[in-house]
Amino acid sequence: MRLTKQRLLTSLHYLVPLAILLTCIFLRWQDLPFVDQLRLNVFDTYQRMAPRPYEDVGVRIVDIDARSLEELGQWPWPRTRLAGLIYRLRSNGARVVGFDVVFAEPDRTSPARVIKDWPSGPETDKIKSLAQTLPDHDALFAQFIGGTGQVVTAIQLTNDTATALPRQIGNFSAAGEAGRKLSDFIPVLPGATKNLEAIEAAASGNALVNVSPEQDGIVRRVPLLAALDYELPAIGMPVYPTLSLEMLRVLQDAPRTMNVRMSGASGSARWTQSQGIEAIRVGSANIPTDHAGHMWVHFSGHQPGRYISAVDVMNDSVAKDDLRDKFVLIGTSAAGLLDLRSSPLDRVLPGVEIHAEMLEQMILGHFLTRPYWAAEAEMLVVLLLGLFFVLAVPRLGAVWPAVIGGGLAIGVVGFSVWAYRSQLMLIDPAYPLISLLAVYLATSFIGFMRTEGERRQVRFAFGNYLSPALVEQLARHPDRLKLGGETRDMTLMFCDVRDFTSISEGFKSNPQGLTRLINRLLTPLTDCILRHEGTIDKYMGDCIMAFWNAPLDVESHAHKACESALAMRGALDDLNTKRKREAETENVVFLPLNVGIGINCGECLVGNMGSDQRFDYSVLGDAVNLASRLEGQSKNYGVDIVVGDVVAKRVADHFAILELDLIAVKGKSEAVHIHALLGDEALKNADSFVLHHSVHQKMLSAYRAQNWDEAKGLIDDCRALSRTYGQMLDGLYDLYDARVATFRETPPPENWNGVFVATGK
Repeated sequence: MRLTKQRLLTSLHYLVPLAILLTCIFLRWQDLPFVDQLRLNVFDTYQRMAPRPYEDVGVRIVDIDARSLEELGQWPWPRTRLAGLIYRLRSNGARVVGFDVVFAEPDRTSPARVIKDWPSGPETDKIKSLAQTLPDHDALFAQFIGGTGQVVTAIQLTNDTATALPRQIGNFSAAGEAGRKLSDFIPVLPGATKNLEAIEAAASGNALVNVSPEQDGIVRRVPLLAALDYELPAIGMPVYPTLSLEMLRVLQDAPRTMNVRMSGASGSARWTQSQGIEAIRVGSANIPTDHAGHMWVHFSGHQPGRYISAVDVMNDSVAKDDLRDKFVLIGTSAAGLLDLRSSPLDRVLPGVEIHAEMLEQMILGHFLTRPYWAAEAEMLVVLLLGLFFVLAVPRLGAVWPAVIGGGLAIGVVGFSVWAYRSQLMLIDPAYPLISLLAVYLATSFIGFMRTEGERRQVRFAFGNYLSPALVEQLARHPDRLKLGGETRDMTLMFCDVRDFTSISEGFKSNPQGLTRLINRLLTPLTDCILRHEGTIDKYMGDCIMAFWNAPLDVESHAHKACESALAMRGALDDLNTKRKREAETENVVFLPLNVGIGINCGECLVGNMGSDQRFDYSVLGDAVNLASRLEGQSKNYGVDIVVGDVVAKRVADHFAILELDLIAVKGKSEAVHIHALLGDEALKNADSFVLHHSVHQKMLSAYRAQNWDEAKGLIDDCRALSRTYGQMLDGLYDLYDARVATFRETPPPENWNGVFVATGK
């Protein structure tokens, strides 16, 4: 039964990830809305990371802003005022003017319409008769823009059923396979809001102002062409260009024929993104599009330099150079006129600015593209890397495929970013990576289920004989069931409670109380070690042995060991403060807890140590023995933290270190410099410590040179200086006082070099 279950898991190890892989490819092929939205969010991120650098190519927006409405009156303005606006623009040298406004209703300020509702009477009838002879504002406006030329008016396709057709200003020819129509690909809407016939006929161009936001309301791409759902003899559905495209045509004085390049197979089936429109050519400009004729807008973001207030133009307060040879769009940023949109860079911006950005890109020849092969390439990446995970994880385990897959993922993202920034191509890395992550996680999870059964067997077999930590190691890596280790550069720490015998005597009749006290002490000290990436080797009664840089690499491990020691000092102070309050409350004698800490660095052998019958993860080496001896010397020198010379050299730039002695500890013939760790970098840089450190070094030099009188004076100075910043080093300087007194009576040998030989631990 177990064999059958194992075979089932082996089969599932391949089949389930493969099924997930195929599902991901199917979802991408269908391009469901959530897949498309994910891709668009990635492209938005790219635009925010590196928007199009703004380059002034002469595109200006004459803005019917709030100030213009306030000074010139509410919208809509009389057509005569708009004619005056166009007159000033063209007089100042504007090359082409495009309206992001539809003139669908007659001008209500025309004389004949103004007096229409006047009451009848002898006098008013005369005025009405006279008004009937005055020119209609719409006719004047149409006559004016026809005579001025280079003016493009706008229409808007809607979801309302068409009642009257706008004039189709352009002719469109499709270059590619025969038998296909533009309306198979471009947006098709049932109705239109059109200009008055006279205005529409007089304009040099007539164009769409539709911007078509995505499903989340953000405009990222704009249709360059759209069709009206109305069949005309011979030509089929009428097709209209967008405002920026038509302005580009008028600007070039190009014929009213635009060439549309198409690719892919013909037919009426559902089209994929590699089938449809590739580019639209107008005059000398070739504009790449997506399969539906949309242009990706590479936003530069809102640029105040594009804007000129309409009231400034009407008041002739704009310098002629501000409009000479410029390409002007007339639109509105006033919130009440409801022409506000969202882009990847701006949550709110006027719709006319989108057309301005598009026109800038057309003039610059700067286009974002989504290559026709992108979808197939993305699915191919998912297929190939997904198959790699399906086949590799069961054979190599989860780690190496993850490393390789991570490198490939970085490559995919890097290529996508490079393609965007260097080639202006939009390649989606997100969906392939999410799909591959799903395949990898499924494969890894099933692999985990397989190996977990094996681990349970190991735990059951060895749980009664080995420590839980070692059992977990063996469950993960059965090959480690052997003695041995590796040599590593490590930092070692020993921490022991001072006068613990005296403290424990007070708990003779209360061993549980002593246990609680030890736990209260060891818990915060252990936490300090673990927070600074140390490993607890063992507890020996009231003593802790810990090390750094094994089993995992720890950068700056000597530095972190010293940070841990200072944190342990602070934690001990907090514990003693609490215990003192408790002792006062309970009216018992308070005995403070004090510890000595020794820290040393060096090469050590670390690994599974012990016998063939039982072993544990531990560390051996001369550096370990020295760390233990340094802890023992802390009470002799009257300090709580003693560090070896290697540690002192590694951390001297960040901690207050004071040399204690040149000593040959018990069990070692070679002398070593030992040091006291007094504080952190703030103390190291304090003027009081700097002065004390300098005088202390002079004292040690005088002592080792056997200048006893000078050493004695400097010892007294050092004792006083240490107190200026709260360090009570009386024990250290009492020790040197006693040595100087002894050497005065009994001088050391002639070859004495200042080494003190310790006879105790």
